[in-house]
Amino acid sequence: MDHGRNRGTPKMLRTSALRRGLATAAVLAAGVGCTVQPLPGQAADAKPGGVPVTANVPPAPEPSQPPPSKPPVKPPLFTPPAPTPTPEPPRTATPPPAPTPSRTAFRPKTLMANGSESDQVRELQARLQQTGHFDLNPTGYYGSITVTAVTSFQADRGLPATGATDTITWLRLVGLTRQPTRDELRPPTSRPVAKPDPRCMEGRVMCISKSSRTLTWMIDGKVKSAMDVRFGSQYTPTREGTFAVGWKSRDHVSTLYDTPMPYAMFFSGGQAVHFSADFAARGYEGASHGCVNVRDEKKVSSLFDQVRTGDKVVIYW
Repeated sequence: MDHGRNRGTPKMLRTSALRRGLATAAVLAAGVGCTVQPLPGQAADAKPGGVPVTANVPPAPEPSQPPPSKPPVKPPLFTPPAPTPTPEPPRTATPPPAPTPSRTAFRPKTLMANGSESDQVRELQARLQQTGHFDLNPTGYYGSITVTAVTSFQADRGLPATGATDTITWLRLVGLTRQPTRDELRPPTSRPVAKPDPRCMEGRVMCISKSSRTLTWMIDGKVKSAMDVRFGSQYTPTREGTFAVGWKSRDHVSTLYDTPMPYAMFFSGGQAVHFSADFAARGYEGASHGCVNVRDEKKVSSLFDQVRTGDKVVIYW
């Protein structure tokens, strides 16, 4: 038996027991943690497991709650531009009102009026005839019939209906019509010649129409000349029908009325075709005592030379 080895055994046992104790303490320390937190009011440097070292450390103040924050203000999507101030116009002196023009400054010039006689009157009548306001042929004399025609034309066109032809009326008429031809300006009669009666189509005939108030001298259906005529009044009417020239008297004077009847061609008793100075002066405002009055002395003088005794006279409507 080795006593040396036995004497060493207790020492080794003590060392093993110490190591087991340290291992157990390490296990316990790992289970509870290696750091002990100080209690409230206890210093941070208190020894673990010992009596806490008390220090007069004031309690930490509770953190104050922050004020509630306001929601952020969103910027507007569109910011309108600031209005631009309008500069005030410079002050100037107020001009005086313009003077009102007088009506006389705009009054058109009168070119033709009642009593005028000229080639321009003849053209006026021809143009009025184109518009349907003048139912006669041009004569060149501005009488009551022309006054009525001009008045009607002015009223239809919204012009002052004065009956006188001023510059505005004339320009409006010219703009609506064409230039009259020579035959339109100087026709054989003042009225359009009527269609001849069938009885006038054969032989030598003075064909007289009461509707158109014209006399047409015809030979075998052809017109040789035409002229204006007027007839008797309702109390002394001109007879109608077919007659023949009985006799002729160049410088005849009426024994019943004591009035001149130049170039008379009698066809029915005391009724005759002849020149009338009253008709030439007054136009259709007068009437005969039953004769057929002719206005144009030159034409009736020429007719008197052509007509023969026995030639036919036809008077009709």
